[in-house]
Amino acid sequence: MATTETNTTLKEATTRKQVIEINNLRKSFDDLEVLKDLSLSLFENENLVVLGKSGSGKSVLIKCIVRLLLPDQGTIRVFGANVGELSSKELGVLRQKIGFLFQSGALYDSMTIKQNLEFTLKRQRKNLSREEIDEKIAEVLKNVGLSGTLNKMPSELSGGMRKRASLARTVVVDPMIMLYDEPTTGLDPVTSDEISFLINDVQKKYQTSSIIITHDIECARATADRVIMLQDGEVYLEGDIDAFNNSKDELIRSFFK
Repeated sequence: MATTETNTTLKEATTRKQVIEINNLRKSFDDLEVLKDLSLSLFENENLVVLGKSGSGKSVLIKCIVRLLLPDQGTIRVFGANVGELSSKELGVLRQKIGFLFQSGALYDSMTIKQNLEFTLKRQRKNLSREEIDEKIAEVLKNVGLSGTLNKMPSELSGGMRKRASLARTVVVDPMIMLYDEPTTGLDPVTSDEISFLINDVQKKYQTSSIIITHDIECARATADRVIMLQDGEVYLEGDIDAFNNSKDELIRSFFK
């Protein structure tokens, strides 16, 4: 059963404009019910961390938001638009406002870092000149600390650098919403901290609203304005990070040791 911790951060969040509103979401795969009557909101300029153990429905949730998966029941509204009712053209326009950082990074291995960013930018910003494209790519790579990687291949970069390059490719088109799927998975603690810092930096520089899917407690502590924990496909607890750090609930304490 969902529990909401009443606190200043949560009250402040709910006075902002909703950018994503999810109501009564259900999703099953054969006989496995992954999401069960799940409801949540993301507010303007907020970092919302969604925690939960493997199989709790975290990644399924954000794939439903961009309609990579179709829910069985419930509604998802993004900027007021019902995602399930959009035409293919309308969905394409909406997706241009949403940046999705995949767990794997999903860079194109056969392209240089510059070409990876160009590919996204040219598809979504067709009116830009060659000079404007070059300036935008240089600016974004500088913002993620990768100025010297323009002509490098993804295979030449470390895991943390590839994650930064993937983030650069995502923000190069100035998304309004960011969806992060396990952004620190497979990274060492120092690099994980750097990625958490970048998530906060992206929020400030690009004024994004973000959902951060993670089981990394240090990432949650570093980035969260608000936290929602999923258990068995439902919201188990919602509040700021202090509500989780100070909780006496055994399930919560098992995460926040």
